[in-house]
Amino acid sequence: MTKNEIGIGVIGMGWMGLVHSRAYRTIDDRFHASGIRPRLVICADEVEARAREAKERLGFEECTTNWKQAVSHPQVQVINVTSPNHLHMEMVRVATGAGKHVFCEKPVGCNSRETAQIAHLAREAAVLSWVGYNYRWAPVVQYARQLIESGKLGSLTHYRGRFLVDYGSNPDGVLSWRFQRELAGHGTLGDLMSHVVDMAHMLAGPIRRVVGNQKTFITSRPVATPGQGTHFSVNANAPRAPVTNEDYVGALAQFACGAQGSLEVCRVAKGPRCEMTFEINGTLGAIKWNYERMNELSLFLPDGTDEHDGPVLIQAGPAHPGYSLFYPGPGNSMSYEDLKAIEAFEFLKSVITGKQAEPGFAEALNVAAVQDAIARSWTSEGWETVETLSDRGLGA
Repeated sequence: MTKNEIGIGVIGMGWMGLVHSRAYRTIDDRFHASGIRPRLVICADEVEARAREAKERLGFEECTTNWKQAVSHPQVQVINVTSPNHLHMEMVRVATGAGKHVFCEKPVGCNSRETAQIAHLAREAAVLSWVGYNYRWAPVVQYARQLIESGKLGSLTHYRGRFLVDYGSNPDGVLSWRFQRELAGHGTLGDLMSHVVDMAHMLAGPIRRVVGNQKTFITSRPVATPGQGTHFSVNANAPRAPVTNEDYVGALAQFACGAQGSLEVCRVAKGPRCEMTFEINGTLGAIKWNYERMNELSLFLPDGTDEHDGPVLIQAGPAHPGYSLFYPGPGNSMSYEDLKAIEAFEFLKSVITGKQAEPGFAEALNVAAVQDAIARSWTSEGWETVETLSDRGLGA
């Protein structure tokens, strides 16, 4: 291997494994000047046909049905975990034990204790970590972050974040692992609220306390066929089994900066297809973004003139972080997979420099602390303080 060549092993070749693999392939093209050269060494999936297909489609040098072979491969420096949540703990334990850097999809652990243990493993092994909070990498979102940090919006007063989707709105949508507590942990609290809380942390800072509620609207689903389809698949003729985690979570939030907020997620909401969005108000202005129109930002920065007494629409362009590596002129639409490419590049850049960047497992643990407080409020039916979670002193 050359100095800036990084051997990659990907575990789990479902939809997300394919997306991550394509992201690594993109880096040599979009980020060519960086000198970083990902090398797709080996992919692993328990379904042999899926592992073979991924090797053929994406150009991996090898494939296997035994994920431990991907971890132990001598040419692999980075392990990418895109398996179901209940497998993350053991996979990260083995990977960090082998001294491999780890990119793990959110919510990292099935619960806060697992996430803390995973963060502990990475810190003790002195390896770098990364988490798949890809929505934060949209160029206009990074631009919004710059505006907030520079004080353009003044002091933040309100934050509203939500992630409403309808992938589970069909009662005959299959019972994938995402709908099962024993395989996924929480439902939308882990799956969708992870993104909402991470975005809130990045833009508005820590959340101090929360009160929330939850509901499961569709209580049974057709059993999925192992190794086939995704959580979007439908099969009305299969036998049904219970859904064991929540479809909906809503919460009120108070931020350490003084802002008041609301957080809402749902996987069965009819209408929104992928509405990951935030709305922020400050003492000097306001800002809105919706992933369904991810290349647009609504910005209100009044200056006392009639011409600016209302929101303006900002279109993504070369002035916004990361955009010019994809398009030379404004108004061209970037995609979900472009965000995954930026995400993968930022991770590999940290591997090359040897410096932990964000978001890593520490940021995932901060998200888990908020999720814990929301879940506690379901029982207490009152406000719960977000407690600082530490990985120190935790064994594997």
